[in-house]
Amino acid sequence: MKTDKLKPLGNRVLVKRSEARATKGGILLPDTAKEKPRQGEVIAVGPGKTDEKGHCHPLNLKVGDTVLFSSYSGTEVQDDYLILTEDDLLAVLF
Repeated sequence: MKTDKLKPLGNRVLVKRSEARATKGGILLPDTAKEKPRQGEVIAVGPGKTDEKGHCHPLNLKVGDTVLFSSYSGTEVQDDYLILTEDDLLAVLF
């Protein structure tokens, strides 16, 4: 499945996880012991959330934003890609 063929619906976003970085002390951890990064780049954004009156409220994010999210949030699409709702995101990094 190619991610360029994915378009998030509603208030969802497609995020590519950042690469894991080596530790400062130079300790090498096996892949099974590494914690996945909780930071990533927004690849695609849905149109926004629709309220009861049918009005669409656009998201506060744009493609290219770097965001933080919690460890177990979202749905993993491929190894490094997640689909998250805007509510799952914790912060936008500048």
